[in-house]
Amino acid sequence: MKRLFTALCCAFVAAAALSTPAADAATAAGKGLDVPVEYYRLKNGLRVVLSPERSAPTATVGVYYNIGFRIEPKGRTGFAHLFEHMMFQGSANLGKMEFIKLIQSNGGVLNGSTRFDFTNYFQVVPSNVLETILWAEADRMKGLDITQENLTNQQGVVKNEVRVNVLNQPYGGFPWLNMPQYANTNWYNAHNFYGDLAELDAATLTDVKSFFDTYYAPNNAVLVVAGDFDTAQAKAWIEKYFTPLPAREQPAKADISEPRQEAEKRHSYVDKLAPRPALAAAWHVPPRGTPEHLAFGLIDQLLLQGEDSVLWQKLVKERGYADSVAGGINLLGNQFNYDGPMLWMWYLIHDPATKPEAVLADVDAAIAKLQNEPVTQAELDRVMTKMRADLYDVVGESTRFGLVDMLATFALFDNDPTRINRLEADFRKVTPALIQKVAREYLRPTNRTVLVVEAGRATPAGDKK
Repeated sequence: MKRLFTALCCAFVAAAALSTPAADAATAAGKGLDVPVEYYRLKNGLRVVLSPERSAPTATVGVYYNIGFRIEPKGRTGFAHLFEHMMFQGSANLGKMEFIKLIQSNGGVLNGSTRFDFTNYFQVVPSNVLETILWAEADRMKGLDITQENLTNQQGVVKNEVRVNVLNQPYGGFPWLNMPQYANTNWYNAHNFYGDLAELDAATLTDVKSFFDTYYAPNNAVLVVAGDFDTAQAKAWIEKYFTPLPAREQPAKADISEPRQEAEKRHSYVDKLAPRPALAAAWHVPPRGTPEHLAFGLIDQLLLQGEDSVLWQKLVKERGYADSVAGGINLLGNQFNYDGPMLWMWYLIHDPATKPEAVLADVDAAIAKLQNEPVTQAELDRVMTKMRADLYDVVGESTRFGLVDMLATFALFDNDPTRINRLEADFRKVTPALIQKVAREYLRPTNRTVLVVEAGRATPAGDKK
């Protein structure tokens, strides 16, 4: 469940030392999660999730909008991410950057990010300022200060991000940005979601206003509050500040489905800044929310997650191809916080003497073993322990951000944030037979996309890895 998070976010963070042992007792007792969850909707359609937990005098607020870069407008790649930046440029009662100053002046932390199927904003603040933060989030949901000056400024900021994080960076975009473009067929899943520089420039003030009016509506969002608060008081504040906001009609959902991949795809390119070659491979995974999807989560743990995984032991420890191998389901999050087609991928930066075919052969052998031999009970117990540890790590983060993220996405995509408390039991229903079946269907060679990155910069003398 631990995954790479990239720079597709605005990070405005102040120092904080928080402690929430919410998951510790359940872990020690060997029980599943028992996260308190109260879920309801306001009259305008806003979904609200409350999860009180009093171990530290802080509260975490998350607002998730059901719009990500997957369905941003054609011809406006990078627009969803650009709009995330616009949300910090001022609202009806808070001027430019004053939202950020409000949080930081109260000793809090905040962030925002754009992902496949949502854009989110969260704050961790002392409990005594919770009402102020709820007011501030409602204020910018009500309306932004959308001006040409702000738009032009943020277009420059985002374009600079693209240059720094992708265009002028060794392995920039590898593989989290470029692999989906090679492996997927449907434009919604296969476009450059960080943004083409020309298309970022083409965004107009009309585009921005239309995007806000369409997607930043209460009936397209979920509000989560977790931490130290009185439930009745929090509900009264939410009712006061968010209920007056009008619902807005939502467009029909785009068709983001992917056709079944029937032939392996191979792509390569030269990275002029890379000192060593790199290799990645990806497979389409089962639909989210199915037993097969959970089984693939355990396959991921077995093959790829941690230094005890099959691929780490073979590719790193035994073969010495690279210093590490990484990847997983959904590199921009975890296997739950998305809502559409997704890839499982692994990647490594390897020694120049290593041939990609040698690495692929070892991976193929590991997959074939999984397809031909059911996992043993000992292996299944081990990966369940790893999965459980990752789950508790996410939910038990001191900022409570992992908890808020899972509650918000289960509310957005499943209309059921209580699912968080059933995850462990659902994973335990996965059998060796189901794992074998899923491996045969989804890890077949015809479902694979291979990406080879050739080094364009000479490796320094004596640098073998």
